[in-house]
Amino acid sequence: MAGAVTKTTPLRLVVAVLLAFLAVTASASAPAKVNMSSSSSCRRLFSFGDSLIDTGNFIHYCKAPGSVSRSPYGETFFGRPTGRWSDGHLIVDFIVDRLGFPYWPAYLQAKSPATKGDFRYGANFAVASGTALNQLLFRKKHLNVDQITPYSLGIQIGWFKKVLAAIASTDVQRREIMASSLFLVGEIGANDYNHPFFQNRTLGFVRPLVPRVIRSIALSVEALIKLGAKNIYVPGIFPLGCVPRYFYFYRGGEPGDYDSAGCLRWLNGLTADHNRMLKGKLRELGRAHPGVSITYVDYYNEVLSLITRPAVNGFAAGTVLHACCGGGGPYNANLTLHCSDPGVVPCPDPAKYVSWDGLHMTEAVYKIMARGMLDGPFATPSIMSKCNHS
Repeated sequence: MAGAVTKTTPLRLVVAVLLAFLAVTASASAPAKVNMSSSSSCRRLFSFGDSLIDTGNFIHYCKAPGSVSRSPYGETFFGRPTGRWSDGHLIVDFIVDRLGFPYWPAYLQAKSPATKGDFRYGANFAVASGTALNQLLFRKKHLNVDQITPYSLGIQIGWFKKVLAAIASTDVQRREIMASSLFLVGEIGANDYNHPFFQNRTLGFVRPLVPRVIRSIALSVEALIKLGAKNIYVPGIFPLGCVPRYFYFYRGGEPGDYDSAGCLRWLNGLTADHNRMLKGKLRELGRAHPGVSITYVDYYNEVLSLITRPAVNGFAAGTVLHACCGGGGPYNANLTLHCSDPGVVPCPDPAKYVSWDGLHMTEAVYKIMARGMLDGPFATPSIMSKCNHS
């Protein structure tokens, strides 16, 4: 008997090693989803922002949501409009899928009153047209606020506090939830500049808003930290100077207005100033709160790389600065017609375009942006490295 055991042991070892090798190879061939039971900081995701990540809040409060409630919005994945300002998934959809959440509601889609079960995996508080500054400030500056949602970043943080109180009855429970959750604060700030520009305000009017926008974002981050947040991701804004609607709005400019990529140089300069100030403020917050991970997400360079090297990512070089679904005119971004209006020519292949409707981006772009946050290199540490090693 002893001899038989000795002869078969090497074979068992070979089989065991082979099975282990095959398991490792299989897991490396596709992005792994997080095992939530073993990941202490990724059990929930709470997000705040604007239309880049609004998965349904806008259409649930707005009595006349307009174009986003009609086809072809949602055509690529959902097959119908869902309140997402794109042809399919948004950035947060890809993140939530990777984290393995089966249900993740927009705040205004959840039941009322909120229950613990509604927000088991977190919630999305982002609202299309959302701003970092509140609506009252724009009113005081004599802007028309009809297109500016009252649900600014501060209001969204207030919503979150209500949810936190609903799902946790004690300070200990609330601290546990905060420590075991991811927080995505933004992208936000772009609309603080878009609204004035599209109401014919000058760069001299808009530029002084930048420090105030950064201060508002910082205050929201600090509010989450005070509640116990440990892992916060804060995206900068993408290059506004490469947005088709701006090309149409400022059509007829001088050649010197455009950079080598064909984008508006002065507007990207404003965007870069916002991002530089935001990174600086986040570094300050990081030094003040050494036990908290505050990560800047570089949307600017991520999107710019798609525009300057379109073929590498499968986009068409000739239309990289054009809206996929638009009202015609220069860059297919006529402001008088919107994507779902009668007379708009359908886009044959959104996956070949960076811009979906002249202001928002296609699902193809959002997938790349999400990957840059999930796996790097546009967020350090990346979300998955944080989740997989918690």
